[in-house]
Amino acid sequence: MNSNNNVLEKKADFNNKEEINTNQLLDIDNTNEKINLDSEMSEEKVNNYTPLGSSKSPNLSAIFLLIFIIIITSILVLFLGFTAFNFLNPNIISGVSIKGIDVSGLSKADAKYQIDNFLSSKIPDEITIKHNDFTATVSLSQMNATFDTKTATETAYKIGRQGNIFENNLYVLSTMFGKVNVEPNIKLDEDQLTKYLQDLSTQLPDAVVQSSYYIENSNLIITAGKEGNIVDTEKTIENIKTAISNFSCIDTPVEIAVKTEQPNPIDIEKIHNEIYKEPVDAYYTQNPFMVYPSEDGVDFNISIDEAKNIISEVKDEYIIPLKYSKPNVTTNMIGTEAFPDLLSSFSTKYSARDTNRTTNLKLASNKINGTVIMPGEIFSYNKVVGARTIAAGYKEAPIYLSGQVVDGLGGGICQITSTLYNAVIYANLEIVERSNHQFVPSYVTASRDATVVYGALDFKFKNNRDYPIKLVCSVSGGVASFQIFGMKTENDYEVSISSYETGRTSTAIYSEAYKILKKNGQIVSKELLSKDTYKRH
Repeated sequence: MNSNNNVLEKKADFNNKEEINTNQLLDIDNTNEKINLDSEMSEEKVNNYTPLGSSKSPNLSAIFLLIFIIIITSILVLFLGFTAFNFLNPNIISGVSIKGIDVSGLSKADAKYQIDNFLSSKIPDEITIKHNDFTATVSLSQMNATFDTKTATETAYKIGRQGNIFENNLYVLSTMFGKVNVEPNIKLDEDQLTKYLQDLSTQLPDAVVQSSYYIENSNLIITAGKEGNIVDTEKTIENIKTAISNFSCIDTPVEIAVKTEQPNPIDIEKIHNEIYKEPVDAYYTQNPFMVYPSEDGVDFNISIDEAKNIISEVKDEYIIPLKYSKPNVTTNMIGTEAFPDLLSSFSTKYSARDTNRTTNLKLASNKINGTVIMPGEIFSYNKVVGARTIAAGYKEAPIYLSGQVVDGLGGGICQITSTLYNAVIYANLEIVERSNHQFVPSYVTASRDATVVYGALDFKFKNNRDYPIKLVCSVSGGVASFQIFGMKTENDYEVSISSYETGRTSTAIYSEAYKILKKNGQIVSKELLSKDTYKRH
C-alpha cells in the first residue's frame, strides 16, 4: 500500500511538474509574444530614428530657392537704385577729368568755367615756328586759337549716359576705379593759317623754284626750276595744334613740316600756245564807248622741234628767239580820248642818291608804263617786268632775304610793286595775288606794301571794270608814281584805305588794312584787304 501510495505521490508530483512546465511555457509564450511585439516596435523606432543634431529638413530645395530669390531680389533692388541714381544725377560722373582737371560731380557749366579759367592763360599770343635755321612767328590771337572746352565739357557729361542701362552702369562703375580724361580739341582759323604757311613756303631758304619765262626784247627767256622744299601745311598745322595742346609751344619752337617738291617740267608747246598771237589793230567805238587796244603778233622764230632741242640740255636758262609782227594801228595812235578819266593815282618817295636802286626802279617802271589791261584781264607783275638779271640791266641793291637785309640783284623794285598796289586799290580793282614783306618797308606803312620774288611771289590784279584801263608810271626826282586811266561810270565809288597796327611783340608787328567805299559821302562797305605779320628789325 505504501508502495502504491508512493507511486501515486510520485505520479502526482510528475503531473504537477507537467502543469508547472505548461504554465511556464505559457508564460514563456506570452513573454515571447511581448518580446516579438517589442521587437517590432523597436524596429519601427529604428526605422524612424534620426540622430540628434541632424534632424531631417522638411524641404531643402525650397530653402535654397528662397535664399536664391532673396539674393536676386537684393541685386535687382541695388541695380535699380544704382540705375535711378545715375539717371537722375545731373552732374558729371565720378572719375572724369578734362585736360587733367578733375570735374567729378560738377555741372557742365561749373566744369566749363573751371577749365576755361585753367586754360585761358595757357595759349600764348604768338608762337615761333622753325625749319632748320629759318624761323617765323605765328600770331595765335589772329588765328583765333582756343581750346574747345564746350565740346569737351559736353563729352565729359555724356560719359556713362550714351549706352543702354547696363552699359552705362558698367561705365560708371569702371570710372570709379579707372579714371577717364577728356582732351579738348584746338580750334583755330585753318584757312588763314594755311594761307600764311603757303606764303611762308616761298621764304624758305631751300624753297622749290618753278620754271618760268618772260620776254626780253626779241627773245623768250625760260629759266629752269630747282628742286626744293615747300611747307607741308597739314602736318605743320597738326604740329602747331599738338604743341598748343601739350603747352610745349610756350618755350619751344614748333617744327615746320616740309616736303620735297620737284619743279614742273618745261612744257615748250604750252609756252608757245600762251605767247603766240596774231597782230591786232587798236580801235574804239563811241556808242557804246569801248576801247580795243592793239596787240603785236608774236611767234617763235624757230620751229617747235628746234625749241625742244634747246631745252633738252641741262641749263639754268634757255633762250628762244622770237619774231614780231606789228599791227597797222597801235593803241597809242588812238590818243588820250580812249582813256579819258583819271581813276586813281599814288606815289612814293625814294632816295635818288642811291643810283643802283634808282636804276632798278626805272627799269621796272619802264616795263609797266603804257600797259593797257582789258576788262577781265589779269595783270602779272612778274610777267610784265620779267626776271631781274644782269643782262636786263639790274643792279645790286638792298633786299630782304631770310629775315635779313642784304644786297641782291634788282633790289628796290618792290617799291614799284607797292606803289602800283595802292593805285590799284584806289581804282577799286580786284586784287588777285599779293604778299607782304618780311619787314615793314620805309616807303609805305604796314599792310600797304606788296612784295615780289621772281619765280615764287607775284603781284596780280584783275581789271574788273567794264572798260580798259591804262597804267602810266614814272620814276623821277625821288618820286615813283602811278596813274591809272580809264572811263568813270555811275557805279564808281570814293575809295579810301584804312591801315593800322594791331599789335607788337619783341619779334613781330601785326597789322590790318581795309578798303572803304563811299557813295555821296556815306560808307557803303568796308572790306578787309589783309592781315599781315612782319618781323621787327
